[in-house]
Amino acid sequence: MILRAIHPAATVRAIGDFLRVMVRHRELIAAMAKRDIGSRFAGQVLGSLWAVLHPLVLICVYIVLFAFVFNIRMPEGMEFERSYTTYLLSGLVPWIVFQEIIIRSSTAVTENDNLVKQVVFPIEVLPVKSVLSSMVVPIVAFTVLLLQGAVESGLPAIAVLLPLLLLLQLIAMVGIAMLLAAVGVYLRDLKDIAQVGCFITIYATPIFYLPDWVPSGLKPITYLNPFSYMVWCYRDLVYYGRFEHPWAWLVFTFFALLSFAIGYRVFRRLKPGFGSVL
Repeated sequence: MILRAIHPAATVRAIGDFLRVMVRHRELIAAMAKRDIGSRFAGQVLGSLWAVLHPLVLICVYIVLFAFVFNIRMPEGMEFERSYTTYLLSGLVPWIVFQEIIIRSSTAVTENDNLVKQVVFPIEVLPVKSVLSSMVVPIVAFTVLLLQGAVESGLPAIAVLLPLLLLLQLIAMVGIAMLLAAVGVYLRDLKDIAQVGCFITIYATPIFYLPDWVPSGLKPITYLNPFSYMVWCYRDLVYYGRFEHPWAWLVFTFFALLSFAIGYRVFRRLKPGFGSVL
C-alpha cells in the first residue's frame, strides 16, 4: 500500500478525494472546530487565555534553560549570524505546532465514538477538525517567532516564503493526523506512545544544537528524522535568510505529500471497522 501511495497518480487522486470531502462538509468542519476550541477551555478560570499562555510558557522555559542556564552560543564567524534565541525559536516553534497535532490526533476518532456510529456522519472530518482546532497554538507561536526575528535585526526577504512552508507543514499534519486517528482506534496505547515519541524526537531533531555538534555515530539519526528537514527549512527563512539547506526543501515537500497520501489511504482503508471496534 505504501508503494501505491507514493505513486504520483495515487497522491493526486488522494488529494482530489480529500478536497471534495472537505469542501462538501466545510461548514460542519468549521462548526466542530469552533466548538472544540470552546470546550477545551470551558469552566477554566483563565479560559481561552491558556491557548496563549501554554505555548508562551513552554517557549520561555526552553529559552531560559538553553540560552541562559546552559549558556549555549552559536559559533563565531557564522554567516548571517543572529542570536541563539532566534536559532532556537526557528526550530522550536514549528516542532511545538507539530507535537500538538501528533498528541491530539491519536484520539480524534475514539473521543467521538457517538458520531462514528452514525452511518451518515463523514468520519474524515474528525482528524481535520483536530488539526484546525489546534491552530490557535501555531498563531501564537509563529507570532513570537516573527516578532523575535523582526526586533533583533529585521526579517530577511526570503521570509515571504513562510506561507508556502506553513502550507507544506499543514499538509503533513493532516496526513499524520489521519494516520494516527485511524490507528488509534485499534491501538488505544497510541496516545502514550505518541507522547513518549515526541519527547524523544525533540532531542533527535537539531532544534537546540547544530548538526555538526552531533557525534558521527549518531548523525544518521538526525538525517533520517524527517522533522530535521522541516526545522532546516524554517531556519533558512528566519535565521540564515537564504537557502542554506536547499535539499531540505525537497525532502520536506516529499515527506509532506507522502504523509498525506499514506495517512488518507490508511484512514479510508481502516474506517469501515471503526464502528465495530468502538
